[in-house]
Amino acid sequence: LHSPMYFLLGNLSFLDICYTTSSVPLILDSFLTPRKTISFSACAVQMFLSFAMGATECVLLSMMAFDRYVAICNPLRYPVVMSKAAYVPMAASSWAAGITNSVVQTSQAMRLPFCGDNVINHFTCEILAVLKLACADISSNVISMAVANVVFLGIPVLFISFSYVFIIATILKIPSAEGRKKAFSTCSAHLTVVVVFYGTILFMYGKPKSKDLRGADKEDLSDKLMSLFYGVVTPMLNPIIYSLRN
Repeated sequence: LHSPMYFLLGNLSFLDICYTTSSVPLILDSFLTPRKTISFSACAVQMFLSFAMGATECVLLSMMAFDRYVAICNPLRYPVVMSKAAYVPMAASSWAAGITNSVVQTSQAMRLPFCGDNVINHFTCEILAVLKLACADISSNVISMAVANVVFLGIPVLFISFSYVFIIATILKIPSAEGRKKAFSTCSAHLTVVVVFYGTILFMYGKPKSKDLRGADKEDLSDKLMSLFYGVVTPMLNPIIYSLRN
């Protein structure tokens, strides 16, 4: 349990606990009680936590892909490359990057003026839903989020994809079927988590927005359901996937 993969898994588990704790209790409270309000500061905190955890997970999953790449493609060098001096800073940099991005996005969003009825069309203080309430130009927020999408979605997805290209190429070179199966089983859990996580988050933040009113209403509903899936189902699946693999 002191191997790098389990250290990174511990970080992933803590991440999932923080994310669900920041949103699910408030969602349940809004379902069970007639009071469906949230203070401005509580909304900011929830937005910060959800953004920080999401961005950190993006980077952390790419770090875990690198761990699997070294384990399968360079197994003899694995103890040297993935030493404690390497994997602890890797995890720390994931948290630092996610928190920094969240501070920037949340502070930009919370500085906007909100002068309407301030009804958030979402289960939580999700940043896209909050930005729609602003009665000012949000072009700088849109540009900032586009840059964040490239850094925290595009680059990690490319990194993970290239890692798995090399991993699959190495596995296919293994002569025995038993050896190939054993090698693939070491990264199958991570690959499953990556597909579930990035599939959901790319659908939420990577798709073009509809300008048609009816299309926008359907998008709002799909965004809510995807947010619920990403915030509740994905963190629940992660420990199940890794437990079954073990």
